[in-house]
Amino acid sequence: MKALVTGSTGFVGSNLVDALLRQKYQVRCLIRRETKLKTGKDDPVEFITGDYSNQESIEAAVAGVDYIFHVGGVTKSKTKGGYYSGNVKPTISLLNAALAANQNLRRFVLISSQTATGPGKDAIPVDESTPCHPITTYGKSKLAAERECLAAKERIPLTIIRPPAVYGPRDKDIFEFFNSANKHLLAMSGFGKKMLSMVHVYDLVDGIILAAESPKALGQIYFIANERAYDWDALAAITKRALKKWAIKVRIPHSMIYTIATVSEALARIQGKAALINIEKARDMVQKNWICSAEKAVKDLGYQSKLSIEAGIENTITWYRENGWIK
Repeated sequence: MKALVTGSTGFVGSNLVDALLRQKYQVRCLIRRETKLKTGKDDPVEFITGDYSNQESIEAAVAGVDYIFHVGGVTKSKTKGGYYSGNVKPTISLLNAALAANQNLRRFVLISSQTATGPGKDAIPVDESTPCHPITTYGKSKLAAERECLAAKERIPLTIIRPPAVYGPRDKDIFEFFNSANKHLLAMSGFGKKMLSMVHVYDLVDGIILAAESPKALGQIYFIANERAYDWDALAAITKRALKKWAIKVRIPHSMIYTIATVSEALARIQGKAALINIEKARDMVQKNWICSAEKAVKDLGYQSKLSIEAGIENTITWYRENGWIK
């Protein structure tokens, strides 16, 4: 089988490429012209340069592949429009290219996000039947990309995956939590209990491939997550044990989180770059329930997370140490 992967130089995409190669797929990676790669003559991956504003280049990328894994997208943007141009327009371009240049496609897999659904109410996990109510522009753009796919599902065989918070080797976002704990500080949002679902990237990419290959997943949406949800205090305790270090928990009031986000956003605007923490990110951080249910994936696909949170955090911290990200 031959697979095209977008976003292959990113966190999830690069791990998906590794998993596909382990399963003996031929892998083609769609990259931008400005992407700098370190490749050798024996590299097992085919790289093809494309531009979503040049439809011919995208048609060349999708031609002849059995699977398209659309992982690429924008998680940070200087403007609200940037989320749509980075998440919706490329999806439309790939769908159109598949219709024009690949009549034998087995599956188009869109990697969306739990944020497309939005947070849950009370302590109830969201699932695939939960009405979508994204609370950020990023989440709204991911939902818009999903709707473009669903509008084409009678013409293109497709599946949509909604991961929750993803962690593991090569991650740069949740890494900040581990890095802070390694420096003996754990900043916690607010004073109440906040629950979330997580998934180790190894489990996520296995779930993505399961969904791509499953006839039951045709035209379906799935949450791929660890079957157990955690609160941030439990994650802090697990992280300290894995690091074998002490750390002080500092609880930051929600009002202060919004203040920090406002200042960060203003400074980023002056500097002409995307803010690490903005108002919308603050809105995400203060929610009590970011839990999702993977029950549908377990039932339909036989999905099961192989790594517990404890084992996954241990694996992740080991990778960070081996690669010099933390000491």
